[in-house]
Amino acid sequence: MDETAYKSARGEINRLPCVFEKALLSRCVVCELSVRHLLAERETVACTDPPAHAACGELSGLLREKSSFALKLTEAVRILPHAMIMKIQCGGLGGLRDVLDPEAPAPDVHRLVRRAQAEYGALEALPFSRIVQGVSHWQGRKRNAPRDPD
Repeated sequence: MDETAYKSARGEINRLPCVFEKALLSRCVVCELSVRHLLAERETVACTDPPAHAACGELSGLLREKSSFALKLTEAVRILPHAMIMKIQCGGLGGLRDVLDPEAPAPDVHRLVRRAQAEYGALEALPFSRIVQGVSHWQGRKRNAPRDPD
């Protein structure tokens, strides 16, 4: 399947792509509203609730904005590398879990967003100085060292 056909089919199957798809696919977070689809040996994640999708979009934008200093990003950078997106998504949601639900085994995106809105009224009111610590400390998987051929 060529990339154009894949993107077209993906748009038809996944009409509401999850904002935190990369974090869900890496399994660093979970979400009760996510639905996984397999297409051409790839996996995509969709959201089942448009209002929740909008709230996640707002949270994602705030995480990126508030993490920019810690990640040494300038405003000119529009498209981030995959590793930075993972750091923002996994680290940011982990930081949010540490603030709101430290006993949870894994950050549950929808549950955290609902809880943040209930406790702080608006997502902008979250204590991002504490949440961004999760972004700063998050580390992705280490690459395997190349084997020494004997």
